[in-house]
Amino acid sequence: MRKEIDTLLAALRDTLNGAPWYGKSVYAILAECDPAKASIRPSAGSHTLLELLYHMLSWAEFTRLQLENGPGFDPAEYEKTMDWPVPDKKEDTWEQGLRLFKDTHEKILELLSVKEDVFLSEQARERKYDFRFLLNGLIQHNIYHQGQIAFLHKLLAG
Repeated sequence: MRKEIDTLLAALRDTLNGAPWYGKSVYAILAECDPAKASIRPSAGSHTLLELLYHMLSWAEFTRLQLENGPGFDPAEYEKTMDWPVPDKKEDTWEQGLRLFKDTHEKILELLSVKEDVFLSEQARERKYDFRFLLNGLIQHNIYHQGQIAFLHKLLAG
């Protein structure tokens, strides 16, 4: 049975590139951002657009790796080193981050498309929660940081 998986897939697609109830999709907001302003820090202690994008990418990658459950993936080590990665402004560009973000989410959608609902009750690797919690968390995480990006984009636009 795939009723819940299909609902999660629809919710993820809708928030990424659809017409979510709360407003613009994640991809729409990210596309509006000016790559030339991606590394501007509006105040001490705040994040840049680039940092927010790569943080979102990091947790999408974490989710993808959990779904793949391949050898060599250490969730605790990943979380410790990749929660807020420090993008290299020359190598980790806005365009590259956006491409990786989209590619990672496409892979997540692909991996989920072959799962059955029973999978959602399985515990994620080295976590105290199941895949249902992880996938709902990814959607919520994307929406939360999308709001920060939208605000920062408007702030930087002047």
